[in-house]
Amino acid sequence: MVTIFRNVGMLLTAETDAFPDTTETLEVFSNAQAGLQEVAENPGLIRTWLEGLVPDLLNFALQIVIAFVVYAVGSKIIRLIVKMVSRGMDRKETDEGVKQFLLPVIRYSLYIILIFIIMGLFGIATTSAVAVLGSAGVAIGLALQGSLSNFAGGVLILLLKPFRVGDYIVEHAGNNEGTVAEISIFYTKLMTVDNRVVVVPNGTLANCSITNVSDVDRRRVDIAVGIAYEADIKKAKEVLFKVAEEDEARLPEEEAVVFVDSLGDSAVNMGIRVWVKAEDYWPAKWRLTENVKYALDEQGISIPYQQIDVQIKQ
Repeated sequence: MVTIFRNVGMLLTAETDAFPDTTETLEVFSNAQAGLQEVAENPGLIRTWLEGLVPDLLNFALQIVIAFVVYAVGSKIIRLIVKMVSRGMDRKETDEGVKQFLLPVIRYSLYIILIFIIMGLFGIATTSAVAVLGSAGVAIGLALQGSLSNFAGGVLILLLKPFRVGDYIVEHAGNNEGTVAEISIFYTKLMTVDNRVVVVPNGTLANCSITNVSDVDRRRVDIAVGIAYEADIKKAKEVLFKVAEEDEARLPEEEAVVFVDSLGDSAVNMGIRVWVKAEDYWPAKWRLTENVKYALDEQGISIPYQQIDVQIKQ
């Protein structure tokens, strides 16, 4: 029946100049005429062809409905599996960064499997689909080298654990720092002290030097201050030592240290070292700097600043 319609269509759309006077052209016209004659003599052929087409359409529509049902049920099962895995990680107290990285990977992998199952319902061979996806994956991989390096960087971060969610880190390549809020598949989000979100690629974090400030439970506060050369160094050390000893954040088991660091161009540079808890570092640093200024002013010890003497010759 398809051959008859094809020949008829060629006959209806043909133009006299379109076909040269050849044996092939005559054969086409002859077949088309024979098809028209057959349809005219047997009008039931069209009805028979349409009746044969209806089961195929119904079968295709049924496959589409089944595919939608499989996708809906599969999506619910995937969400249930991801939720169960998440609860299992919570019970085992898995690191938050590992959860943020693995759960999307599991979800996407299950959806890929679901797509293969739906393709099988339509009679598409999964081996052929895998071969096509493999070829496409190579091309996509070459085009998305940066994204793949970020994915690999995320895997290295989870395996080596240079930092975790909640740590305060300093990334030296781009001079970014903040508290780690999220470790995703391709990027890590940092929350700065002024409540800004900095998104850093995992590839950058895996290939540059990082300072993890929160990896230890205590830090040393270093304060530098210069005093005038005319000032009494011993008295200045006593004043600075008292300020350091009386600070509320100082760890009592660690002794405060006050020393002469260097002799500068216009000042004697003094140094103060105090150990505090990691979470008290910045408040202690700011408080000590302010209290040092107040204490030196009370004792009449001046903090020199750079001056330029200009001489004018007449």
